[in-house]
Amino acid sequence: MTRFLTVVPVEEAVRAASGLARPVGTETVSIEGAAGRVLAVDVHADADLPGFNRSTVDGYAVRAAETVGASDALPSLLRLLGRVSMGAGAGFTLGTGECAYVPTGGEVPAGADAVVMVEYAEPLGDEVLIGRSVAVGENLVMPDEDFAAGEVVVRAGRRLSPQEVGALAAVGETRVEVRRRPVIGVISTGNEVVPVDLTPARSQVRDVNSHLCRAFAHERGCEARFYGIVRDEAGPLRETLVRAASECDAVLVSGGSSKDDRDMGARTIAELGEVLVHGIALAPGKPTIIGRVGTTPVIGLPGHPASSFVVLTVIVAPLIARLSGDETDRSRKVRGRLAENVPSARGREDYVRVTIDSGEVRPIFAKSGLLNSLVRADGLLRVPAGREGYETGDEVEVLLF
Repeated sequence: MTRFLTVVPVEEAVRAASGLARPVGTETVSIEGAAGRVLAVDVHADADLPGFNRSTVDGYAVRAAETVGASDALPSLLRLLGRVSMGAGAGFTLGTGECAYVPTGGEVPAGADAVVMVEYAEPLGDEVLIGRSVAVGENLVMPDEDFAAGEVVVRAGRRLSPQEVGALAAVGETRVEVRRRPVIGVISTGNEVVPVDLTPARSQVRDVNSHLCRAFAHERGCEARFYGIVRDEAGPLRETLVRAASECDAVLVSGGSSKDDRDMGARTIAELGEVLVHGIALAPGKPTIIGRVGTTPVIGLPGHPASSFVVLTVIVAPLIARLSGDETDRSRKVRGRLAENVPSARGREDYVRVTIDSGEVRPIFAKSGLLNSLVRADGLLRVPAGREGYETGDEVEVLLF
């Protein structure tokens, strides 16, 4: 039933968890509420964008060939044909020896192929001295240079950022098809766990992990549904797990993943469905359970908050991405140099909490049951399974929180 102590590599565990996920369905939302949602279908440009030659500076539209060799000492002299107003077409075409004033974002009139910045031009009545040469295409955007008609503007699988929502607006999309928010069920277990609004008695602890799990799910665009604190008894856990699995896209069970006879997690999941993994070559987080009840993925998390957070980051995050169809890599990583040695046992993947300041990475060596290390840390340092740690001065990569 259980494979605990027959631990599997992290890569295998990630594949097992993600392989259980079935992408959720779709819904249509207005672009006002689309930020943070995962786009379900490609969006194409409805026309060339911007659709006209547009100036990127305040300046004078010119024929580039007529500015060759121009300088402060020997400027080109051009006749000022007119001024372009914002939101209105030029209404005229430049001829030989002519120029026109164009504001930033204004339409460059036909006949012009470049724009000279105002800093390099001096108006003299109905003439303009051009004191700098420009190349063809300089300081202007071509009609299809942003997006060509029919071009993909935003691809399916992107978790929409504000700038991508802006691009959707630019091509006239007022409503878009997105993945619905996955529903993540959260169950806390343990006779020692009490609600956060109670003062723990001796040997009791407040329910930290359910809040950690729910906040993690919310941050990744999911709906989190809490099913309460369940005592270490087979009947209540079985009943709660059946209900959660029937109502959610995935379920996280906090606690009950160790080998202790009183821990019911793996046994209950196996009775209701299947346990694929019970033990990962990961520190902290070794006793993690990966299984399913019916077709619903169930992840059994360690009870210690730091261990749970690492498992959420390493195992659950890819599972959520798979559920929501999210192909966006928004991980934030920085590089720095280690301030002290970080030992590790070969054969397991270690995630060490670290601080980083001015490029100096300093490990926080703390037990997995301590919350202070999570609060103090800036990120996680991954030590691959094939290494026996890092040495002082090594350049390393930190995954920022």
